[in-house]
Amino acid sequence: MLGFSTALFFLTTFVVVGLVLLLVGFARQKMSDGKSAGTPAPPPVETSRLLRDESLSTISVWAKLLQRFDFIDLMKRHLQQANLNWSVGRLTSMMLLTGTVVLVVLVKGDWLPSWMNAALAYFASLLPYFYLLRRRARRFAKFELQFPDALDSLSRALRAGHPFAAALEIVATEAEAPVSAELRAAAIEGNFGTSWQQALENLSRRVPLLEVNMFAAAVQLHHRTGGKLSEVLGSLSEGMREAGAIKGEVRAIAAHGKLTGMILTILPLVIALLMMVVNPSYLVTLLNHPAGKYLITAAVVCLIIAHFVIRRIVDIKV
Repeated sequence: MLGFSTALFFLTTFVVVGLVLLLVGFARQKMSDGKSAGTPAPPPVETSRLLRDESLSTISVWAKLLQRFDFIDLMKRHLQQANLNWSVGRLTSMMLLTGTVVLVVLVKGDWLPSWMNAALAYFASLLPYFYLLRRRARRFAKFELQFPDALDSLSRALRAGHPFAAALEIVATEAEAPVSAELRAAAIEGNFGTSWQQALENLSRRVPLLEVNMFAAAVQLHHRTGGKLSEVLGSLSEGMREAGAIKGEVRAIAAHGKLTGMILTILPLVIALLMMVVNPSYLVTLLNHPAGKYLITAAVVCLIIAHFVIRRIVDIKV
């Protein structure tokens, strides 16, 4: 009993710390937004800032603790690629808070074995990071869809006689987000002290897509050897459109397999819920049996593994 009370004390402390970190972050954001409260809010426009806040957290103790870990650089890069105005401290505090709340609920309910509670709490703590990766993937998909049109506009601007720097600024002004934000950042870097080679390498680092790497390589090769860059960019955009069409066909074919895997994963859970409604005594024996919890845990784990195996099979890379 003493061990459970001690664990509950530490878990409650973690929850309080996480709540304090979140409240401090939201309070600072409200204070910064309050300065322009009297003016109407402009439409949301995605921007890629050159000067970003490099502080890991607004709380110095938490920032010093985060500096000891190696995964912080990866988190910072993913936050920048997802264009989320979050600090690493806010992201980690949300992960800590989510995992702690789930662990407290599971331990208090005493439904599952201890190792299963720890595993579920761990996966729950990763939900904010999964949201970050999901938003990053959606932004990259949108960028990949818009990038061929931006290359066509850049090619036309070069054929009209504009130099590369001026053409890139024109395209950044006319394009939609997120292409406009990334091209504008590259144009600013190239025009203000940074070499174009470094600016294009930074663009490839911010948007790690094959299409962007090809564009950067083509521009760098043109700067070294010369040639008609407009024709190269036109051919590159045409190849990107053909590759995008092939990817769309592959996704359409693989959608059936993904839907089948989702149905096979959800179907046993739906059947179990129906059995609880129609004949509750049928599953009560399994719940009350000493080995019932382990059997249910094994079944859930097998369902999760099978779901990811099916998704891996139908995930065709082009």
